[in-house]
Amino acid sequence: MILWLIFAVFLKALKKANRNGAFDLSGELSPQLLISAYSMGVFPMGDSENPGAELRWYAPDPRCIFDLDNFHIPKRLARTYRQGIFELKVNSEWRRVMELCAARESTWITDEIYDAYTALHEMGKAHSVEAYYEGELAGGLYGVSLGGAFMGESMFHTVTDASKIALIYLVQRLKERGFVLLDCQFMTSHLSTFGAREISQLEYMRRLQAALKLNVSFA
Repeated sequence: MILWLIFAVFLKALKKANRNGAFDLSGELSPQLLISAYSMGVFPMGDSENPGAELRWYAPDPRCIFDLDNFHIPKRLARTYRQGIFELKVNSEWRRVMELCAARESTWITDEIYDAYTALHEMGKAHSVEAYYEGELAGGLYGVSLGGAFMGESMFHTVTDASKIALIYLVQRLKERGFVLLDCQFMTSHLSTFGAREISQLEYMRRLQAALKLNVSFA
């Protein structure tokens, strides 16, 4: 009940947020702040085009998630996955994955984001999945892991299907280890092909609080 009262107050503070659920939140970006924010359904994004600008914090409504048991794998990708074309690893090249996720014309992964999430990774609360093709890093993703929830942050690929195969591997790993929530933040056409769906902010918080109570491990 207390958590729901806190969240109700928090929602009132979001009334000044823009239509994407963005709002300002002061304080140095630290692993502790990230853990607290994610536990309340909030995440930060930077602005590479305005390096001096403050971070924006988001609590989207609706929120995009995957129901792990209903994750859809297109037939072609299922075949590629079974063929073992890609070698899949976990936490083998965290820094490189973040760098490649940020390697685009406009990115929200600023130096401040990079440093804070790397510190979170070193605490065992953020993880990467890597897909290798012919011995070279070809795609991957990273996200935050708290309790039985995994909050996906970004993905990249340099070889066709590499990031999609990494996502399939992520979902299988989460299911095997007892996770119950995979948060995708915002819906995209790419995610929709795998069965992602949108739920209300309140429903997301209900699922998140249940997931945070679980004692499971990603690594």
